[in-house]
Amino acid sequence: MSLTHLPLSTPSLLFPAISLLMLAYTNRFLGLANVVRSLHASWRTNHDPVIEAQIISLSRRIGHIRNMQVTGILSLIACTVSMGFLFFDHQPGGQIAFGLSLLLMTGSLTLSLVEISMSGAALQLQLGDMRKSCRSS
Repeated sequence: MSLTHLPLSTPSLLFPAISLLMLAYTNRFLGLANVVRSLHASWRTNHDPVIEAQIISLSRRIGHIRNMQVTGILSLIACTVSMGFLFFDHQPGGQIAFGLSLLLMTGSLTLSLVEISMSGAALQLQLGDMRKSCRSS
């Protein structure tokens, strides 16, 4: 059973996409880290259970972002390994590593989708709380 020939240039197509995703993931992580620090400072002065719940939710989201980053980095490594195999004219190894790279990228994007969903749900809770406050006043 022979797979089709995979040119060396095909795995290189993933490099810009993975790099941009990693930049987006890092920015998202840094943004959440700043929010956690701010909320933690508020929580230390006022042990508000709402703030504590927000910090716990943000902690879960940061865990998802960390996993997004890990799978994205593993995807980049697998892509690089694939190019190495292809450079040394080892098609089966290159194809397997490239397939693994695609699977890892899909996993990273799936985790991103979950984290975005979590983010939207958290914002809707806060907006709902604000709407209730506006209606009662």
